[in-house]
Amino acid sequence: MSTRGTSALDRPAARVGAFLIFLSVAAALGWIHRDDLLPSETAIAADDPVAKCLAERSVDIDKMRQDGIIDADRATLFKSRAEALCQAQLGAGAGPPTTGAPR
Repeated sequence: MSTRGTSALDRPAARVGAFLIFLSVAAALGWIHRDDLLPSETAIAADDPVAKCLAERSVDIDKMRQDGIIDADRATLFKSRAEALCQAQLGAGAGPPTTGAPR
């Protein structure tokens, strides 16, 4: 048999074209699902009640800093205390309560 009777789809140009189509479809799927593949920090924090609490308190602390009520050292201290407060109030991944007898 002769190889001259090969189809146009068996030629290198067709294979390159198929590969380019594959890459474009993969890129389109990546673009459509970009939030699923690479979630932003705000999307992660939106589900976390501790992060939401801390964000709200940080806005207030930053406003006090801008108004000159507190200095930078106090703002850092207040933010660390706000983080501890939010974790204590909302439970930072503490898990379900134990059912055993208290010790």
